[in-house]
Amino acid sequence: MEVPLNPDFPLDPAAPDRTQAAYWVGPRHLAGDDGRLYDTVAETLTGLGWTSLTMVRGRQEPDEAPEDRQVVRSTVLHLSPDTLRWAQWILADEPFLLGDLPVAWHVCARADTASPLAQWSAYFTPDVPGEAVVDFLVALDARERPAEEFGGTELVLDAVTTHGWLLDIDQPRAGAMDATFTSHISYGTVPALIQDADPRTLTDDTETSLDGWQAWAEPVLGARCLWAASFSASVPHDLVAAFARSISSTAPVQRRVLPESTRDRLLRAPVI
Repeated sequence: MEVPLNPDFPLDPAAPDRTQAAYWVGPRHLAGDDGRLYDTVAETLTGLGWTSLTMVRGRQEPDEAPEDRQVVRSTVLHLSPDTLRWAQWILADEPFLLGDLPVAWHVCARADTASPLAQWSAYFTPDVPGEAVVDFLVALDARERPAEEFGGTELVLDAVTTHGWLLDIDQPRAGAMDATFTSHISYGTVPALIQDADPRTLTDDTETSLDGWQAWAEPVLGARCLWAASFSASVPHDLVAAFARSISSTAPVQRRVLPESTRDRLLRAPVI
């Protein structure tokens, strides 16, 4: 932390004026998304020049007024100017679970406009710190060829160990964790249904299947994770490194809403 802990300013969500004060908090990987994961990411994408499209699906009865239409599902798609990359907010759509958590943002990229299929996919659940998702997307936006591989797994591990994370004792070339053993990043078998263009990801043969990066925070061992992120096998390592560098950053972040499972572990100081 770059600000001192001040116990004289406790968070009090039940304050009479209902106003939630802003605090600098850390570590970032336990700080949650402040309840603004959509807004934080969407504002960044708009600033980068991405176009947003809202897709609403629902049911309308005969002779029913438009304003009475029942909205069943709604997603928001953000598309880059070159249409090679896109990010979709799917939390309000049919739930897609990563572990026990619903996916909020689904990010994809393709090699060229001639193919309608995504080359790779990345998934982020609620409470992934918005700063980390933003840094991943900014790095993606800056890439001329978003589906081209660059560098190896060492890029990701170097990104977190620079910030004090520890290499996994059993798999030092494929995993790391923070000093409290709460948050992890690992290179290995991807969960089911993670979309990737490489056909080897569809096989159960361990000799031909491909690995990908997974990251998560588990405040209580064996309990539900705070957040999770998954990157399919073809996501370039340098893009995952951008996420890893951000999620492990020691710089404090501003928050008004703290996760219940980690609020007692966070250092905090009021924003003056």
